[in-house]
Amino acid sequence: MLRTRLSFAGAALAATSGVLFVAVFLVDLFGFHTNPYIGILFFLVFPAFFALGLLLLPLSAFLERRRRRAGRPPSELHWPRVDLNDPSQRRAVFAVALLTMVNLLVVSLATYRGVEFMDSVTFCGQVCHQVMQPEFAAYQDSPHSRVTCVECHIGPGAPWFVRAKLSGTRQVFSVLMASHERPIPSPVEDLRPARDTCERCHWPEKFHGDKVKVIREYAEDERNTETVNTLRIHIGGGSERLGIAAGIHWHMNVANEIEYVALDQARQSIGYIWLRDRQGNVREYFAEGVTSDALQGRERRRMDCMDCHNRPAHPFALSAERAVDEAMATGEIAATLPYAKREAVAALEAAYPDHGAAATGIAARLRDFYRAQYPTVYASRRQDVERAIRAADGLYRRNVFPEMRVGWGTYPNNIGHMAFPGCFRCHDGSHASRDGTLIRQECDLCHDFE
Repeated sequence: MLRTRLSFAGAALAATSGVLFVAVFLVDLFGFHTNPYIGILFFLVFPAFFALGLLLLPLSAFLERRRRRAGRPPSELHWPRVDLNDPSQRRAVFAVALLTMVNLLVVSLATYRGVEFMDSVTFCGQVCHQVMQPEFAAYQDSPHSRVTCVECHIGPGAPWFVRAKLSGTRQVFSVLMASHERPIPSPVEDLRPARDTCERCHWPEKFHGDKVKVIREYAEDERNTETVNTLRIHIGGGSERLGIAAGIHWHMNVANEIEYVALDQARQSIGYIWLRDRQGNVREYFAEGVTSDALQGRERRRMDCMDCHNRPAHPFALSAERAVDEAMATGEIAATLPYAKREAVAALEAAYPDHGAAATGIAARLRDFYRAQYPTVYASRRQDVERAIRAADGLYRRNVFPEMRVGWGTYPNNIGHMAFPGCFRCHDGSHASRDGTLIRQECDLCHDFE
């Protein structure tokens, strides 16, 4: 029943894709495979065709059996009787057994390499190039750039792996149909709890004490006047064993348990907060004008690391001003170039259709400015001007993606409270308990100026 056109087609498809897969697997093994699109072809498409070819064989037998039961003449050629005493038939049986083992090897390799490839940073960041370009660019420049995507977005265990792949399948179809959102929203609803991911590396009880942070800002005047602010940030920490909690990490639920209800999908507007301390005392806080009825049907979430550290691996500059300040503080843009801060910010905030146009526009603005306004500076410090152009172009490519409608400030960052509400989502002086107690807002709760 396997000598039909359909079975021969299945055998040919399985053999061809199997041979191609093994060949490319060897090429990949020796390091010649670098293109992510080739990877998805060889480790996903070829194995799929291989499996399809194998499935055609039993399908062919099933259809032939049904054909015979219907009284129709057989469409297959009869196989000769198998007699292992016949050397030629014995060789044929051994060949079939050998090919079966080869097929199992191919399927095993394909499954292993397919899963491995789908879990790679290359697959996550580069296969859907335009869609994931903003997140991938931010990831490469983040403190977590040596942590693979799946370690945070999936974590250990089969249930979350299956859940992530099912979600990924829906996302693939949305990309193919060009129905995905622009910009891609932060997946706050689908994130695994930080206890299962972040805390595998970051032990909350061991993150404590103070941290000194120096913030350099530059005015938009000719001399780019520098202002330096030094903060001693009370990171704090806590120990469940000792029953203590202090500083910013007082929120990390070692000695306290905090739950909240957000009024928006991005969790930037907090309507309700529930707190239970180590002694079991419970207190509820409501935002001004929010009643219990307004909270009905909304998610009640237990606070964890991600509620403050919401961009740990995909951070974008808070604004063009802050991006330029940081570039000037590190010397990428010379602070001694006249009006460097003002002109760089203006060039970065202009509207461009794509990165190519931005590179041309940024270069033209800065070169034209120094040629016209400071010809002597342009002539004597041409290298500094060109370096500033390269730095500004890099800042734009790192933070702005017109095709995905990602610009300065598109994604809120909840660390701090300068560019986005951040801490002030709760510590805004308007969240009050029923007895009128407000959530504290004093600056020295989190930091001191030095």
